[in-house]
Amino acid sequence: MCAEMYQALAPHLNERQRRLLAGVAARALGPGGISLVARATGVSRPTVHKALGELKETGDGGGRVRRSGGGRKRLRDLDPALMPALEALVSPDTRGDPMSPLRWTCKSTGQLARALTEAGHPVSADVVGDLLHEAGYSLQSNLKTREGLQHPDRDLQFRYLNDQVRAFQDKGLPVVSVDAKKKELVGPFKNGGREWQPKAHPEAVNVHDFVDPLLGKAIPYGVYDVGRNTGWVNVGQDHDTATFAVESLRRWWRGDGALEYPQARQLLICADGGGSNGYRLRLWKYELGQWATETGLSVTVCHLPPGTSKWNKIEHRLFAHISMNWRGRPLTSHEVIVDLIGATTTKQGLRVRAERDMGAYPLQQRVSDAQLAAVQLTSHAFHPEWNYTISPALPHSANS
Repeated sequence: MCAEMYQALAPHLNERQRRLLAGVAARALGPGGISLVARATGVSRPTVHKALGELKETGDGGGRVRRSGGGRKRLRDLDPALMPALEALVSPDTRGDPMSPLRWTCKSTGQLARALTEAGHPVSADVVGDLLHEAGYSLQSNLKTREGLQHPDRDLQFRYLNDQVRAFQDKGLPVVSVDAKKKELVGPFKNGGREWQPKAHPEAVNVHDFVDPLLGKAIPYGVYDVGRNTGWVNVGQDHDTATFAVESLRRWWRGDGALEYPQARQLLICADGGGSNGYRLRLWKYELGQWATETGLSVTVCHLPPGTSKWNKIEHRLFAHISMNWRGRPLTSHEVIVDLIGATTTKQGLRVRAERDMGAYPLQQRVSDAQLAAVQLTSHAFHPEWNYTISPALPHSANS
């Protein structure tokens, strides 16, 4: 009877309630009841004794199921060296330590558990995860915040550039932001992101990202009109050189800029400090001088300070939207790339034109001192290496 009652009720009771039930049965049976209940229910005699003691106490025991300190001990309590050993594995201070067993591996909970077990701290992956959370760790990706050493005049250069932009825009003159976008593999290659496809029918692409010798790469160079919120992208296929950068400006002016600013005789270019339009490049300044003479434009260039290319407006007002527009789509040909760039729009009214540039732009083009001296370059008083104006070359006199 006692055994049947206990077996029927036990699944519905917690540990303390099962213990008290055994105590009530033993008390009802009187002398010898503890032994009878222990045999019938499988509850140990010390536990039944404990239950009888609890029945004499008043109150509900504070709502506890077990007495304080009861139950299985935590691993970190049984093995005080466990947590220090775990923190030694995941601490950033141990990165690069040749003695660390996880130096060249991903620190998953499974690998951490294996390394701890081999070090004499047997533990499961789930427990490792619990311990890491308790210690304040969480899965996190890298965060791009470090920009290297900041130039002491970084903020002053930004203010100077902004003043130049306002001055040009107040006069109705064109202001453009320029840069080369990341080179893209052309062909059936995986492109980051996802797009809608019939279920279970993703588009198949190459397993390996080896350059196709016939298709090569695409080099998009962008010219973003800050005032009009329009973009022009010249998609090259050879090399990203200063000659290619200025040719992109030339094509933008011929196809768009001159039509929108027919009276303009001045132009402001906002550019990064490096790359094919870097302020140290003699070829960049020489090619700008040639273009200025062709168009009759006086070209002012203001470079962003070192380490601040992400603040270039073309990055987040043009290139970011192009990347979102073609996400998840293999860039199978130059024509597809041109079409996808040209189809890029935003709710803010961005319009983009793109064309393919099949020209050759060889590397290591030298500019002599005489060629550079012929460029009509006027340096500004504030950081002349970053801010300068290139004017059209004066025509040669008849006696020269």
